[in-house]
Amino acid sequence: MLEATVHNSLRYFLRYLRQSDQMPLDLDIWPHHLTMARLVARALRLGRSALMQTGCYGYEACYRWGYLMPLGLWPETAILVIPATWQSQLLTVDIPCLWNHTSQINKAIATDINALTTDFQGLLILTPDQWLDAHQAGKIPAGIPTVIDGVDDLADWWHAHLTLSFTSADWQQLMAIYPQQREMIRDGKIQLTRLLFQRSPNPYESYMIDLPEQAVLEKIIDLIRPAGKSYLPNQLFWQQWQEVDQLHWAKIDRQHGHFSLHCAPINLAPILQPLWSKQPIVLIGNGLEVDAKAPIYRQEMGLDDLTCVKFAPDRERDLMQLYVPNHLPLPNTPEFQKSLLKEIFYLLTANITQTKAIPNYDLTVILVGDVPLKAQIASVLASQFGSRVQVETTQLETNSILVTDWQFWRQEQANLPNPSLLIIPTLPIPSLENPLVAGRVAYHKANGQDWFRLYLLPMALRQLQRAIAPVRGYSQGRENPGILALLDSRVIYRSYGQEILAAVSPFARINRF
Repeated sequence: MLEATVHNSLRYFLRYLRQSDQMPLDLDIWPHHLTMARLVARALRLGRSALMQTGCYGYEACYRWGYLMPLGLWPETAILVIPATWQSQLLTVDIPCLWNHTSQINKAIATDINALTTDFQGLLILTPDQWLDAHQAGKIPAGIPTVIDGVDDLADWWHAHLTLSFTSADWQQLMAIYPQQREMIRDGKIQLTRLLFQRSPNPYESYMIDLPEQAVLEKIIDLIRPAGKSYLPNQLFWQQWQEVDQLHWAKIDRQHGHFSLHCAPINLAPILQPLWSKQPIVLIGNGLEVDAKAPIYRQEMGLDDLTCVKFAPDRERDLMQLYVPNHLPLPNTPEFQKSLLKEIFYLLTANITQTKAIPNYDLTVILVGDVPLKAQIASVLASQFGSRVQVETTQLETNSILVTDWQFWRQEQANLPNPSLLIIPTLPIPSLENPLVAGRVAYHKANGQDWFRLYLLPMALRQLQRAIAPVRGYSQGRENPGILALLDSRVIYRSYGQEILAAVSPFARINRF
């Protein structure tokens, strides 16, 4: 059976790497290679889809041989979808190392969808964009097993791919095609600009299209319909704009006085369900849900019955210290900001005292999602700690204190040292100021669903699990594990606090430094 062949081949390969001291640390610390390899091989052999949560936050490479070995030994065509940032390591290091030391593997590698011909029996490696384009163009035949790595971002991939835009250039083209209606189209655009720029500024500079803006757009469409031309600039955009269950929003550039319109489907499930039924799919992510069966994620992505596996973390290797004070006010109270700054001073002072004798100590990170609060924290800390305080930069010196938002930390954490102390003032619950978030919440409300439990909380848990990964990395091989300080008292006083604690497990709770 394929499972037995894969198990034995991978076991001998891992043993060879360990004996030759070629085993990378991030691969050796994950104990589930063989189990994952058997499960992927079983999915390929039976043609049954599977969903796997690895728990390798921050160590995406640690599990790859668990699916590369069965893909290499699978005798037929297979597709691997992996983010572009990971492909270089995969193609230049991982696959050559595995292919060269496993005599049973004789499989061609291709990275161009045009290689997928009837006589191709190799492994086709695609980026998410290439894979999505190929599916929309009908270039992928049914029945080819596909492994998708990094599915924590699968919804974002699809939303970005399905988002259509109407820009300033499209407005100019519209007026050129309909010269007799040019003045009225221009007046409509000016009216839209006035309505959008009257909106209160938000950190995203994006706004949902409300009824006044929608009325102006419909008036423009009604204006040009009698002209007898069926063509509109960016025709697909207008077709999608008028479909049901669409998010409509505008991005504005206040400096230049420009705006662009955007639309994307709210509900991905009906779009994706036909795709999953065409071939067996193995979806691999780090942490999708606390529940191994990931019911909310599966509902969002339109996944029906499939094998679900969640690999348990190593309670000794992944252990960190967790500090959650119970004396802080709730984040939505006036007293929170003052108490927060006092608590951050306490944490920084205590951590400096505790770690000043440790030469490898070099970084404290403060993750702040609120833009005004981030600026204030950075300003106040800089007045006390001077140039040690840095804001969203990778150029750090010894004992730096990095103040950053969640997006920068997610993008750059691989390029930064692992922090000994990570301070999170508030949970990363998505802001309703973001029109994409507000639109999703409105959709759940309209359907009588629990929008917090089905959308906001799962998003926050995934964001949180990714963010704390470097603290676990700092703890590897150290007597004193890294510290996560969660200063949001909703973890204690709200019913969903237990789900937050389960998401950051394993940890050792501490009450003070």
